[in-house]
Amino acid sequence: MEVDGTLLTILGVSAGILILAGWIEQVYKGYKTKRMTDISKFLMIFIAAGSILWLIYGVIVSDVFIIGTNTAGLSLMIIVSIMKKKYDMQLKSKN
Repeated sequence: MEVDGTLLTILGVSAGILILAGWIEQVYKGYKTKRMTDISKFLMIFIAAGSILWLIYGVIVSDVFIIGTNTAGLSLMIIVSIMKKKYDMQLKSKN
């Protein structure tokens, strides 16, 4: 099956936007509520591992969309992880 390059670009950019939008919403919600108790450490570990593997794959095949999306995604995951640790520690110190 032959797919047009423009269609592939639109598909890749759309996928990246959707994935990153979820992380941006999580960062915003966490910052607003100062709570990240519902975020699982295991979820973060598995998603980070998958993103790292996708990033390696993107570098190997020289795909800028895969590299960009996973680099940005990993950055947002690091932010969420830092927020989770900070807010969880604040919650424990209040109790």
